[in-house]
Amino acid sequence: MSWFNYYGLIAVAIILIPNIISAVIDKNAFKNTFDDKNILILEQIGRYSCIAFMVFNIPYTYFDFWFNHALTVYLITGAALLALYLLGWIIFGKGSGAIKALWLSIIPTLLFLICGIFILSIPLMVFAVIFGIGHITVSYKNRDK
Repeated sequence: MSWFNYYGLIAVAIILIPNIISAVIDKNAFKNTFDDKNILILEQIGRYSCIAFMVFNIPYTYFDFWFNHALTVYLITGAALLALYLLGWIIFGKGSGAIKALWLSIIPTLLFLICGIFILSIPLMVFAVIFGIGHITVSYKNRDK
């Protein structure tokens, strides 16, 4: 894999599409009631870093696929997680309960982390953990109780 990851770009686009559609349809879809600034900053640092490191492989910070047929497993696992993510949007619709919040925050975290593991991208793995801590916390705290 070169410095530019086309598969990562496609994965990021697939994750962003339902979020953009939801934001356009409902201006309050992502209303934030959680006010811990440190966690919110952690989430945003993790989010944008994961997006960047999914698409761009910085030399000497990633070591490419490390086992036979890793690309195949990477694509199948990524496709399965993306399908589960989209399925979550379909199943939970406009709801905002705990299950939806957890589903739509854990799956992208797993996607970023697993992609980082498959290509041995140190920054992607680190920022996936940071993103997961922030995003899962914020999503869960913002759910309707």
